[in-house]
Amino acid sequence: MSKTIAGFSKLSKSKKIDWIVNTYFSNSDDAKKIIKQYWNTNEKIQQLHDEFIENTITNYYLPLGVAPNFLINDRLYTIPMAIEESSVVAAASKAAKFWLDRGGFKTEVISTTKIGQVHFIYTGDFNKLKTFFNSVKPKLLSESKHLTKNMESRGGGVLDIELRDKTENLEGYYQLHASFETLDAMGANFINSCLEQFAKTFKNEALGFDLFSEEEKQIHIVMSILSNYVPNCLVRAEVGCKVNELTENDSISPQEFANKFVQAVNIAEIEPYRAVTHNKGIMNGIDAVVLATGNDFRAVEAGVHAYASRKGQYSSLSHAKIENGIFSFWMEIPLALGTVGGLTKLHPLVKLSLELLHHPSAKELMQIVAVAGLAQNFAALRSLTTTGIQQGHMKMHLMNILNQFEASKEEKNILTTYFKTNAVSHSAVVDAINKLRIKSE
Repeated sequence: MSKTIAGFSKLSKSKKIDWIVNTYFSNSDDAKKIIKQYWNTNEKIQQLHDEFIENTITNYYLPLGVAPNFLINDRLYTIPMAIEESSVVAAASKAAKFWLDRGGFKTEVISTTKIGQVHFIYTGDFNKLKTFFNSVKPKLLSESKHLTKNMESRGGGVLDIELRDKTENLEGYYQLHASFETLDAMGANFINSCLEQFAKTFKNEALGFDLFSEEEKQIHIVMSILSNYVPNCLVRAEVGCKVNELTENDSISPQEFANKFVQAVNIAEIEPYRAVTHNKGIMNGIDAVVLATGNDFRAVEAGVHAYASRKGQYSSLSHAKIENGIFSFWMEIPLALGTVGGLTKLHPLVKLSLELLHHPSAKELMQIVAVAGLAQNFAALRSLTTTGIQQGHMKMHLMNILNQFEASKEEKNILTTYFKTNAVSHSAVVDAINKLRIKSE
């Protein structure tokens, strides 16, 4: 039976586990065994993982795979992908190989600006507030110099601070809307530290501003926080070739394939129910690389989906066209990524992944990640418009089903061979393994 506990965070790791297994599991010995079998045998690495978050009891593993043969701006990459979903790595690899022989992927970083905001309430005269902001803006920058000087020495820092009136949406609500360049750092801690300093200076200076009444001097800071919506931290990835080079399979001509592909993208541009799944496929590729390189996939997801809705309706992130006999497929996507700070210098596999990618800058990583998303989308749409999504996906899912039924090595070999020429479904695999086991009795 569940029960509360006081001072849980102060318990040792072993005592935390004892309380968990004795409170929640009918077989505490089995539960403890499962928890401990995922500990790293290297005590130093395990301690490192224990200290990433609070109340750690074990590690939760995801497969780290690689997708080779990505030609990006005429440079070859093997891309690391941390993901549990079957067929994603295979699909990305297949798309990479397809475009390798057609000039590869072309990418460009359009902009790298990130945003943070100080949200505050002010109920006085807006013209006075505007005058105050204009007078205090230089001090906002000067009093944050101790935070920005190192970033500025590398070419980054605060780009601008604006006063934004949001009172049409919420009474008394205004913002200090600040833009930043954080170079190879994702920059969350840097941005948030700057914003909190802006807020402190803004509030203190308001107390001595002569034009304000006593009530107007009491500016109420609600919060200071970066935004994960980064529509001006944008990267473009694209592929293209002559339509007659889109050789797919004997069942469909290159022209028909190109037409169906473009139609599929057009549908995702205007139909939100399709667009969500369409973009989820893009994020299969993006999230896997973001996670492998120690970046925040949740922030990326939030920003990307907001961007997909920027015109008032959720829509496709990717686009396609046929023009003068040329097939083009492209995507512009917001990605706030970093290659320094955070886990990039701590997690051994993150360091390995970044080395695998030739130690990219943040801009280079933006391009690699965008390509992974576009490749994944191409692979999905190619399947959807030709053989259907389930044929390839279920073949990759076969091993998961066999493992679910604890198939032996011999059973896996026999059934893998069998399903090379037979349709894979959960029920078909269950029937096949049951027949095989009855036969062997």
